[in-house]
Amino acid sequence: MSDITEGLGGAVEGALLGRAVEPRATSSKSGADIATAVEDGAGATCLNCGATLVGPHCHQCGQKRSVHRTLTAIGHDLMHGVLHLDGKLWHTLPLLAFKPGQLTRRYIEGERARFVSPMAMFLFSVFAMFAVFQMVGISTPTTLEVDRTAQEMIQQQGTEEADRIRREIDTLPESDPRRAELEQDLRFIEGALAGDGRDENAGEANGESDPEASFDLRDLEIRVTGVDFIDDGIVKKWKENPGLMLYKLQANAYKFSWLLIPLSIPFLWLMFAWKRAFRAYDHAIFVTYSLSFMSLLFITASVAGAAGVPNWAVVLPVLLIPPIHLYKQLRGAYRLRRFSAIWRLGALSVFIWVVVGLFLQVMLLLGAF
Repeated sequence: MSDITEGLGGAVEGALLGRAVEPRATSSKSGADIATAVEDGAGATCLNCGATLVGPHCHQCGQKRSVHRTLTAIGHDLMHGVLHLDGKLWHTLPLLAFKPGQLTRRYIEGERARFVSPMAMFLFSVFAMFAVFQMVGISTPTTLEVDRTAQEMIQQQGTEEADRIRREIDTLPESDPRRAELEQDLRFIEGALAGDGRDENAGEANGESDPEASFDLRDLEIRVTGVDFIDDGIVKKWKENPGLMLYKLQANAYKFSWLLIPLSIPFLWLMFAWKRAFRAYDHAIFVTYSLSFMSLLFITASVAGAAGVPNWAVVLPVLLIPPIHLYKQLRGAYRLRRFSAIWRLGALSVFIWVVVGLFLQVMLLLGAF
């Protein structure tokens, strides 16, 4: 229940954020309205700024001629603010799904009032996607446990290696320098297999503690990159509490999903660097509408999977629809011929994974704080 509540809250938050960046669309009256100072007559004034009205909306501030004062109107405003169910949405969704290139080109060329803006669509779809993921149970685990089979395999391999080293030591004379190296390796393995981190027999001959005989896997320092900030910060935190780091990774991806837009723009620019007709703004609109559609696609697939649709009927569209959609958007948005759109689709398919990798690296860095 908490996941469902959190998911609904996320959807509402995304809708309201999208509403905040989206200009209002002209809509008709609904419910019981209170007229302006002079009902429908000449000389009616705006209740907000006092300007003389010449239509259903004030030409100075944009407020509607009539305002609501009923309880049903409050419900209408809530649903309208959250779901944004006005003419813009119904003009935008069909084109976004079936003619994405046409939608992108028309918006770039200035046809703005008819459609939901790319950023508003992106904010709503991304927040709604994470909300649906929460409701259907798609989330990162908060606790991670090492599989017992893997532990047993590591234990067995370590025991076999220790036995092999003992047999090799028995075949070497006391004066052989190789024997000392093997004994040191054997103490290391036995210390790792002991579990308590100590080899009781090591160091007893001379009454001193051998540092190689005292070993604990938890004390093992992991050096992945050689950079102290990364190894001592990020890697250490993943080692100590992987469940928390996975949760932070998911939360950061949710909050900073907009970073996918600026990360993607340079790669699109590379594919059109010699075409001066297309600017960074055009690429930003392309990327934002494309990400919006992909989010809606994942929402549909998640809901279908939760509803009991067979896995193949969920996975197959998720694999086939994105490249087809990108191809149609490339052709329409940039007015490309088939060959030009196909080779750019291939390049874009590679760039997408580069962008995803960069995005994950940024999320991992953010998880260190």
